[in-house]
Amino acid sequence: MKEITVQELKRKIDNEENVFLLDVREPFEQYQSKIAYDNSILIPLGKLRQRLDEIADKKDQEVVCLCRSGSRSAEACKLLEKEGFTHAMNLKGGINQWARDIDNSLPVY
Repeated sequence: MKEITVQELKRKIDNEENVFLLDVREPFEQYQSKIAYDNSILIPLGKLRQRLDEIADKKDQEVVCLCRSGSRSAEACKLLEKEGFTHAMNLKGGINQWARDIDNSLPVY
């Protein structure tokens, strides 16, 4: 599985590269802490398989999966890879690493 660091993701966002964020946390978690980026969607990991049609058009695009710390998003990457997503990447350290290294206005939880 491919991984991307928070610094690499920040660089891609700043350079307006065509990257898609897939947040696989639960909705209440996103209220606590969220990366401000328009090209993203929240689909909890437990519902991802049933909702793959919502992101089917992203199969050939860079899809960065994120969760709180990187464990659930790693599972999401494995599922996406099995379903033909060729550029799925796990955000190493998750949203908490983003909060520590990129946007310290976000809480670490």
